[in-house]
Parts: sequence; C-alpha cells; structure tokens
Amino acid sequence: MTMPLPTPPFDRVERRLGIFYSLFAYSMWGLMPLYLHLLIGVPLLEVLCHRIVWSFLLLVLVMAVQGDFSWIAALRERPRVVWTFLTSACLLSVNWFVYIWAVGAGRVVDASFGYFVNPLISVLLAVIVLKEKLRRGQWAAVSLAALGVLWLFVALGQLPWIGLVLAASFGLYGLLRKRVVLDSIAGLTLETTVLLPAAAGYLLWLALSGNNSWSSNSATINWLLVAAGPITAGSLVSFAAGLRRIPLSLLGIIQYLGPSLQLLVGVWVFREPFPLPKLIGFALIWLSVLSYTVEGLYFTHKSNQRA
Repeated sequence: MTMPLPTPPFDRVERRLGIFYSLFAYSMWGLMPLYLHLLIGVPLLEVLCHRIVWSFLLLVLVMAVQGDFSWIAALRERPRVVWTFLTSACLLSVNWFVYIWAVGAGRVVDASFGYFVNPLISVLLAVIVLKEKLRRGQWAAVSLAALGVLWLFVALGQLPWIGLVLAASFGLYGLLRKRVVLDSIAGLTLETTVLLPAAAGYLLWLALSGNNSWSSNSATINWLLVAAGPITAGSLVSFAAGLRRIPLSLLGIIQYLGPSLQLLVGVWVFREPFPLPKLIGFALIWLSVLSYTVEGLYFTHKSNQRA
C-alpha cells in the first residue's frame, strides 16, 4: 500500500482528484465547530481521546477489509519513517487539543485566524523545503495574504497564540505527510496507533475511577463521540490524498476554504464579535485567494493555447 511521491509536473487527472479531495477535507474542517459545539458538555481530554480511539478502530476495520498490511513489514526496514509518523502524530494531537478547546471557549473566530495563517506557512515550506517555484502572480497573491495577516496581528493588539499554535502544528504536519511514502489510510492508521495507548489508557483510567462521562451522557452524545471516528478519519484521509496529488503551494491556497467557513460559523451561528479591523484583514486575505485563482486560470488557459 505504498505510493511514490508525485513530482512536478503533476498528472492532470491526479491533480483534479487532489483538488476534489482537498476541497472535501477543508469543507469538513470548516464545519467542524458545529459538530464540536454539540460536545461542549464533555470534558476536553475525553473528546480528544474518543477522536483517537474511534478513528483507530475505523481505520483498522478499513485496513482489514482491504486485506493489505504489507506496509507494516516495510516499516521494519525503514525505522526513520516510524519516527516521522511519531512526530506527525504529536503535531496532530496538539492541533486537535487546541482546536477543541477553542471551540468550547467560544474562540472559533480566533481558531479560523490560525487556519488563515496556515496556508502561508504551507506556501513558504513549499518554496523553502520542497523547492517549489511560484510565478510572479502567485507571489503577489501570497504577499497580499501576508499583508492581511500582518494587519490582523496589529488589529488584535496581542499575541494570537491560538492561531499561531494551530497554524504551526498543522503546517508542519502537512510537510511531514508530504515527504513520506505511506498512502493516506496507512499513514493515518500508523498515527492513531501511536496515539492509541495514551488515549485508551486515559479513558480506561476514567472508567475504573468512576469519573468518565460516558455513563452519564445521553445516548445522542455518546453516538456523537463515536461519530468522531468517521468524521476525523474521513477528513484527514481526504486531506492526505489531496496533499499527495497537488503541489503544496496550490494546497496552501485551497486551505482558505476551511477557515472561511469557520469564520462564518463563528460570526453568524455562534455570534462571536467580529469588529471592523478584523474584517479588513480578512478581506485582504480573501482578495489574495481571488487573485491567486484568477492568475491560475489565466496561466492554465495560456498554456492550453500554446499546446
């Protein structure tokens, strides 16, 4: 179940699949606050541990249906890959923890700010680490987004630690997943396997001590906790599948869909404050996305004419 990393130029069909997978993943993440808001009564660590446990069980079931565990034997010959996934699993757990806390604390808008910053980090990592090339129009769009982020930093008047932690953890996670050879399902299975002992051990300890909320929750809440498996695994598998099929710089722009939806949920559904200075900063970022898209369509049209 290994899949070689694509190298530019990316295959056109694979590129379209990558765009579809990425749009699906970021749509799910953009609407995630609606789901997590239903679990506010459940302790934060329990929600996190349930996400890990149910995701692991679902992924193992999928792997069993596929009947291909050859990648496990391959890992024995490449211990460095295991360490890479150990790191990515830690980054993923930090990202989940902070995000769940932000939703419960009524900081969805601040969380969306972090995911607006994250694409900039992805683009910079693509250029610096993966040596991807950007055209002048793409640089202009990225610079405009950076201006919007800088404005938001100034407008906030304080260190936006929620956004910075979310952006840094997921940006580095994306880079690590870009550079490994396991496919999306096998990779996420390995990550949840790494996190499983701590998550399952914590839930078991709560059960034995009589402090777990599972027994006092309604059936609806418990089913929502179980649903964390397909929701989490589905979005992350889609993200990893898209990540491997398109340039990281392109994914860096598509990522703006997630925080845009989060922002709308935070402001329109949860009625969080959104003053004019924030609106100006977000408007600059949205303009950068529009300019990047238009530039990409123009370049594609021009290339097709030459062909």
